[in-house]
Amino acid sequence: MTVLPKHNHHDHCCGPDAAKPKHIHNNEHDHDDHDHDHGDSDAGWLSHWPLLLALVILLIMQALDLGFGIRFNKLISLIIYVPAFLLSGYQVLELSYRKAMRLDFFNEFFLMSVATIGAFAIGSYSEGVAVMVFYSIGEWFQDAAVSKAKNNIKALLDIRPDRVDIIRDGKVQSINPAEVQVDDIIEVKPGEKVALDGVLLTDSAAFNTAALTGESVPDTKEKGESVLAGMINLNQLVQIQVKALFKDSKLSKILEMVQDATARKSQTQLFISRFAKVYTPIVFALAVLVVLLPLLFLPDYHFKDWLYRGLVFLVISCPCALVVSIPLGYFGGIGLASKNGILFKGSNFLDVVTKVNTVVMDKTGTLTMGVFKVQQVVPEGIEEQELVQLAAAIESKSAHPVAKAVTAYANLGDHLPEVAALEEIPGHGLSGTINDKVVLAGNARLMKMKQVVYPAAIDQLEDTVVLFAVDGKYAGYMTIADEVKPDALQTIKDLHALNIQTVMLSGDKQHVVKKVATYLGIDQFFGDLLPEDKVTQLEQIKAAGRSVAFVGDGVNDAPVIALADAGFAMGGLGSDAAIETADIVIQNDQPAKIVTAIRVGKLTRQVVWQNIILAMAVKILVLILGAGGIATLWEAVIADVGVALLAILNAVRIQRMKV
Repeated sequence: MTVLPKHNHHDHCCGPDAAKPKHIHNNEHDHDDHDHDHGDSDAGWLSHWPLLLALVILLIMQALDLGFGIRFNKLISLIIYVPAFLLSGYQVLELSYRKAMRLDFFNEFFLMSVATIGAFAIGSYSEGVAVMVFYSIGEWFQDAAVSKAKNNIKALLDIRPDRVDIIRDGKVQSINPAEVQVDDIIEVKPGEKVALDGVLLTDSAAFNTAALTGESVPDTKEKGESVLAGMINLNQLVQIQVKALFKDSKLSKILEMVQDATARKSQTQLFISRFAKVYTPIVFALAVLVVLLPLLFLPDYHFKDWLYRGLVFLVISCPCALVVSIPLGYFGGIGLASKNGILFKGSNFLDVVTKVNTVVMDKTGTLTMGVFKVQQVVPEGIEEQELVQLAAAIESKSAHPVAKAVTAYANLGDHLPEVAALEEIPGHGLSGTINDKVVLAGNARLMKMKQVVYPAAIDQLEDTVVLFAVDGKYAGYMTIADEVKPDALQTIKDLHALNIQTVMLSGDKQHVVKKVATYLGIDQFFGDLLPEDKVTQLEQIKAAGRSVAFVGDGVNDAPVIALADAGFAMGGLGSDAAIETADIVIQNDQPAKIVTAIRVGKLTRQVVWQNIILAMAVKILVLILGAGGIATLWEAVIADVGVALLAILNAVRIQRMKV
């Protein structure tokens, strides 16, 4: 793994809904919600007995007619087919009536009701029943598919245990995880899932993190390291000190994000919804014209024949294949991303990432490991031991990774001097009083701000440098090294292969940034940036007409993440502010997941547009055939249901794709 210079110290700062209403299982309170809630779509076959009975009646009648040549007169046929029609379509008819009472005529329920009642009016009883039966069966399968997709997404992550073993009064008790308090100690047996976030008290342990990161490689944790809810303990009994309540665990927040994601619709979904609202009244009008217009031109006009053609036109015009398969495709995309440890906070961002042509990245914790070690201590006019002690005392007050490296190097534990009048200066460093001495710790900007003179040669050092001053006088420096992430180099190559430009923004010194960027092959790089400078740079890139994704992990990255077209946050080690602001969260902090997220977006868009083209092509063809008297109601309903089912199967396969 290549060791490269790291970040200069302290460069951080502290609609319309689906046009298709829910399936005919809707009740009085939700039938107009149009949100595909599908509350009972997972019910067993027996719950659909009216529809199944209607199907049996239809099949028996067709078998008698086609297989044995037995035909009943119209009255007997009507007596047999009317119950079958009502069994299969009573919910459709009921919803159609309710909507008509509110002057809402341009919906699929009213469309199906008109078409089937019209078929009965001209004596096409079997075809009228067939339209309603197969339409309802199609709706049933559509609902089941949408419900399964939603459940699959939730099941990918909803792995929180119902019980947890806690140590109280020297005894192990099994309680509900929601009852565990911060700082309680829990035990996790081999093979069990961790229920809450905490730190490991056992010397070391291996965990399967696949549910959170999409990676099946075991992750070995050492004593004191963070362990997250959802990880699986692999090989020994471990003890964990809880650091977050059940409701505040990262896994709980992930679940909330996934649940919210299915409600945020993509531009394609919104377009199809608007399209369906316009499309449906147009085909109603065309159906009427198909029936009446020939009257003006044909001397041998037969109303019954042209009414039949108009009914075929109505049946095939139903837009359900579009308005069901498209959101289902996006559910699949969100599920595929979740499997790979990537959380899209809305299906709209699956569309956004496909348009990205520039990826802007932070350096610390994004392209580099963010794990620092002190390489060199160079005191000036002060003993090295005293410099290390003062440095550790003031840096212990900061959560910055560089500060943690300094504190770890000192290894003084709690034996640190008190720090008074502490001040953190964003993008510069820290100031505080220790033993009546004013101590400064930070970058060159801090020294210049406080008018502290230091050797100019320090500016040429290639490592990250932390400068120190005591009572306004330069007191020495420490050099810090960081490592580039193993997959960072391949990530940049993959982005270039997708014709995506790469940019790196950093608060580190320009020549340090240049070294990292040159090694990785990044197209553009900017160093010596304050947090507000990153915003300015991103605004300039966007002003040039670029569609931008920004990837970061720190508190100082939150404004830039919010400004980008697609904001990525590193979710494993990233700050809560960055994760909350981001549109897309990468759970395992791997840069390679940026490419994976873009590929998931492109796969989803590809499948969605396949469904749109398939549905529209078949519908247009059968509409023309129906208007020409070639297609029958049977062919219309089979084409409609068949296209819908093909589109559903195409959408469902997204979750099984590899990226």
